[in-house]
Amino acid sequence: MNSNGHAIVIGGSLGGLFTGLLLRSIGWTVDIYERSAQTLNSRGGGIVMQPQVLEAFRRTGISLDDLGVVAHERYYLAPQGNVAQRMGTRQTLTSWNRLYGLMQRQFPAEHYHLGKQLTDIQQTSDSVTAQFADGTSATGDLLIGADGPGSTVRSLLLPDANYRYAGYVAYRGLVDEADLDPDTAALLTERFVFFQLPNSHILQYVIPGEDESLVPGERRFNWVWYVNYDETTELPRLLTDKDGRRRDHSIPPGLLAPAVEQEMRDYAEQVLAPPMQKLVAATREPFVQAILDLDVPQMAFGRVILLGDAAFIVRPHTAAGTSKAAANAIALADNLRIHNHDIVSALKAWEPGQLVDAERLSQHGQFLGRRSQFTHGLGRFLPQHVH
Repeated sequence: MNSNGHAIVIGGSLGGLFTGLLLRSIGWTVDIYERSAQTLNSRGGGIVMQPQVLEAFRRTGISLDDLGVVAHERYYLAPQGNVAQRMGTRQTLTSWNRLYGLMQRQFPAEHYHLGKQLTDIQQTSDSVTAQFADGTSATGDLLIGADGPGSTVRSLLLPDANYRYAGYVAYRGLVDEADLDPDTAALLTERFVFFQLPNSHILQYVIPGEDESLVPGERRFNWVWYVNYDETTELPRLLTDKDGRRRDHSIPPGLLAPAVEQEMRDYAEQVLAPPMQKLVAATREPFVQAILDLDVPQMAFGRVILLGDAAFIVRPHTAAGTSKAAANAIALADNLRIHNHDIVSALKAWEPGQLVDAERLSQHGQFLGRRSQFTHGLGRFLPQHVH
């Protein structure tokens, strides 16, 4: 394949892989540099499939068969646990692991580099160089910052741009199908199920299992529960893990402080509908992420761009975090092709639309969050207020 250019992608998660595969599909050479020393695994749980992800897969030769689990309808539960409302909406639900696995297997291993912590970027009029903490460097025609919410590329380009806490967190959990009682499992399987209470809601759906398995009985229930916590008086404790380490914005499975985990479980017993109580109770290693907002005034800087969550973090209610990265990467490949791989022209055409789309998505997510979490003030509702 004749190379139209050499791209350096910083960040080996979904956004980096979308970009790497799409640029390869238009004849570029791509190297991905991931800061983690180990292959990434199990980040985030469930993902709602969106058209942009399907389009990226179609263009890069990834099969569109068996991407996830189909939910045939949507249920809203009453406080007693019975179905208060049902809607016939068909959606495909998948997992971070499944998307990552499909893309990583498609991307050449010799061009995917682990343990590469970016420290600096230098660019000239005709090239860009990434410097890494191990003393090595890489030079190419274009550098893509796809390194997520804590982006090093963003911190180098826009040191004042940082995320803001939205006033609430998402508790999350995964439960193997075999670990849930049959009656609850029957209600929740292959359905998108919600329970709403004042200033909060929880949702669940089935996703592929630990090894990407789609076989019934080997899959997982994935749940997300949004709960308000005050940034000053409560959040620091919540984000201090069981080893006493203060985390930036999330605590991974198995590392929640025992007292925090117990309080979450007690609160679930007090306020959630019975099927959701059982789901939380069956979860072995719940985890938590602070809900954040981040936007940037620009995404292109000479031969460097920001993409996905490195540029904009949108609320999970939009179900668009992953598809936003895919859309950024599709538009990048399209513009490079249209402008005959002239980077300056391509990025000039690429950037405005990405900023407009991300801003619109960000505002929509904030609207959904306000409606869900702050209709009754800023705090959490206590059990006596719920019924």
